Amino acid sequence: MKYIIVCISLFFLSVGTFSQEKESIEIVVENDEYWWGGLSSIGHQTPYDKHSEFSVNLWGNNRGNQAQPLLLSSNGRYVWCESPIEYGISNGKLTVTSQNGKIHSGIAGSNLESAYKYVVENYFPSNGKIPDELLFTNPQYNTWIELMYDQNEEDILKYAQSIIDNGYPPGVLMIDDNWQEDYGTWEFSTRRFKDPKGMIEKLHNMGFKVMMWVCPFVSADSEVFRKLAADGLLLLDAERTQEILWANTRNKAAVVRWWNGASACLDLSNPKAQEWFKGELDNLVSEYGVDGFKFDAGDAQFYKDGLVSFNESLPNDHTRYFAEMGLHYPLNEYRASWKMAGLPLAQRLRDKGHKWEDLEKLIPDQMSQSVMGYAYTCPDMIGGGEYQSFLKTAEIDEELIVRSAQVHALMPMMQFSVAPWRVLSKENEEICLEMAKLHQQFGEHILQLAKKASTAGEPIVKPMELAFPDNGYETIKDQFVLGNDMIVAPVVKKGARSREVVLPKGRWIDENGKKYKGGKTIEITVPLERLPYFKMLK
Repeated sequence: MKYIIVCISLFFLSVGTFSQEKESIEIVVENDEYWWGGLSSIGHQTPYDKHSEFSVNLWGNNRGNQAQPLLLSSNGRYVWCESPIEYGISNGKLTVTSQNGKIHSGIAGSNLESAYKYVVENYFPSNGKIPDELLFTNPQYNTWIELMYDQNEEDILKYAQSIIDNGYPPGVLMIDDNWQEDYGTWEFSTRRFKDPKGMIEKLHNMGFKVMMWVCPFVSADSEVFRKLAADGLLLLDAERTQEILWANTRNKAAVVRWWNGASACLDLSNPKAQEWFKGELDNLVSEYGVDGFKFDAGDAQFYKDGLVSFNESLPNDHTRYFAEMGLHYPLNEYRASWKMAGLPLAQRLRDKGHKWEDLEKLIPDQMSQSVMGYAYTCPDMIGGGEYQSFLKTAEIDEELIVRSAQVHALMPMMQFSVAPWRVLSKENEEICLEMAKLHQQFGEHILQLAKKASTAGEPIVKPMELAFPDNGYETIKDQFVLGNDMIVAPVVKKGARSREVVLPKGRWIDENGKKYKGGKTIEITVPLERLPYFKMLK
């Protein structure tokens, strides 16, 4: 029997600039019940069961990745709130608390699939649009690992040319951080780019679409900073005003600490700030031929410390304002999101380290994205996106990069950054090349699944329990389902040359044409060059 104990306590308190009502519910977790949701960056810790002991607070914290005030159960139960929730399990009970929003909970059918369909239809229906098609059909390439903070015209063109010269299909090319004059000054650095418009034209002629890295921060003391501060387009310090004789404004802009230092931050709760930022981006499109943008930062924790905004907002709201900017540009990418499921935004997992324990997280973290309603997803950069891992070439694990490419190949998107032809042996690089070609081979199929997601809200890739409910597949974390009829089983453990694969009932055929009867677990050999996948026969 499924039941929910609701303990609601109401009182007024101050959170930021709000006065809110606190609401709390308590749910007894059943013996055979598993729960997902909340945060993609800890998807590898899910599903939770009655023996779990943990607590997570989403208020002002998306943990560097996509967040959603949603919990779903393998027994058909759900929890949703329009505002940030704190949730956790202790002594067999799931407690969910909201400081300023009503908690919706109930039962929709009897399994994860039925609960998922219910919340999609009722809380975040898809809008019929998808991000740019090229994100799905071809590999993506990001300049970060190869160039880091030395983004420059000459080396970007060399990187692009090396992609073509080594036989990789062109796709989206992302030019990462430090191409610009300064944060908030969205013009190409004249020291490092002699002819940016000509550069982008050359990239287009090679077959690439070009994205530029941007963020909501503004370098303090810059000319743009002074103008935006005077116009009231920056988030303010708690003191709001300042008394400095030579200042051009009494507005006291807040200074936020982030990974690139200390900066002011756009107040995107203000429509005029949105208009200014969009104008800067539109200028890059019209003046230089830029195709889209990688929207980085925007994490809720940057907005927690008593900042004052044009419209009363929770920290998480600012993450959403930044994400909404991407809706103007079909070619986009986000790492931080709040309540943007069902909308046409490409969502990448947060940077993973170049280590096997992080590779093991890729599939369950991506499955967490899917269960939360984020369909248009990318599992970080191949081999890991944490750049310090690649500073010493001698420490690069070639097997790890190959297996990472295999995890990516049949995901909705695959993204290279470190150049395989630079760091791998020829034979290992050839495997990565084959994975890039495999993704392109399945590109049209993946694109059709993306279009289906845009109308039905159905994820492109799914955990086994979502695709084949009521079979006891809740804890499978090393294989996933593409669409509804293809099981992909990459290798995520170092040195593994065999693995088990769970096949549901039915008849299956693998990538080599070998047939299997389902309803059981099989053991297969997985040499380094093999990515196993299985298609259900009709």
